[in-house]
Amino acid sequence: MALVVICGQPCSGKSTAALCLSVALKESESSSTIRIIDEASFHLDRNQSYANMTAEKNLRGVLRSEVDRSVSRDNIIIVDSLNSIKGYRYELWCLARAAGIRYCVLFCDAEETQCKKWNEQRREKCEATYDDTIFEDLIRRFEKPDRRSRWDSPLFELCPCKDDGILKSSAAIVDAVSYLTKKVDSKTRDVKILQPTIATQNARFSEANSLYELDRATQEVINVVVEAQSQSIGGPLNGISLSQELPILNMSRSVGLPELRRLRWTFIKLTGQTSLSGPPPPSDAESAKRMFVDYLNRELGTA
Repeated sequence: MALVVICGQPCSGKSTAALCLSVALKESESSSTIRIIDEASFHLDRNQSYANMTAEKNLRGVLRSEVDRSVSRDNIIIVDSLNSIKGYRYELWCLARAAGIRYCVLFCDAEETQCKKWNEQRREKCEATYDDTIFEDLIRRFEKPDRRSRWDSPLFELCPCKDDGILKSSAAIVDAVSYLTKKVDSKTRDVKILQPTIATQNARFSEANSLYELDRATQEVINVVVEAQSQSIGGPLNGISLSQELPILNMSRSVGLPELRRLRWTFIKLTGQTSLSGPPPPSDAESAKRMFVDYLNRELGTA
């Protein structure tokens, strides 16, 4: 039904705003499922996630993929993250357009000095905080949303320092709830539902279907390997059979779950990169499993 992008500098009250919006939506007459997607959902450490450009890019990729899998016309997705780069907000807007749903940005417009103060207060309470160097870097690179840009519109602005904090009764949240839940008919002019193009629909369906099968199939292979190793009491494994149609998985040593996860994500990334210049990723589970088993045999068979 809708995608809401929470935007703001570090420690500007974004998570509080996301929670207040979620509560307000649940108390409204909307029958949609409300879900918040944030770093905490994936147990990601904020300092590690923003330690360098590579880590930050990976974080955005994880969140974007989860949003892509989650958006539909039956739920309201709230993305609670910095979302500080306008190019990234454009990517999220494209996902909403491809899904044919409403879209808006909720901006926590807190002053830099207040954000620093809140970060220090959290540190004193032994809560999750940003390191000073990372905090300053994120403040410096923040790209403020502009309501003239389609990916920043409509824009609802919260001012935690000027208002009475962030509440579900805050004007910006009340306006956002009204926008997200208002019934639309042929005469409605103040609510915009993004319309996908035919090219966008076809591309999104093909890509989403392939990525879904690839993600699901590789996870099933990992589950089989973990189960087989648990039964072998940590000893080396040879000849793990997933099915009669798939090749045998030969492993010369015991492999921990963290390493299996790294191999899985590397395989998914390599497959996606190959599809840019060659054939698309496999769209069926059996093909995906076969490719992944071959990959594991190459990586682990002679380790």
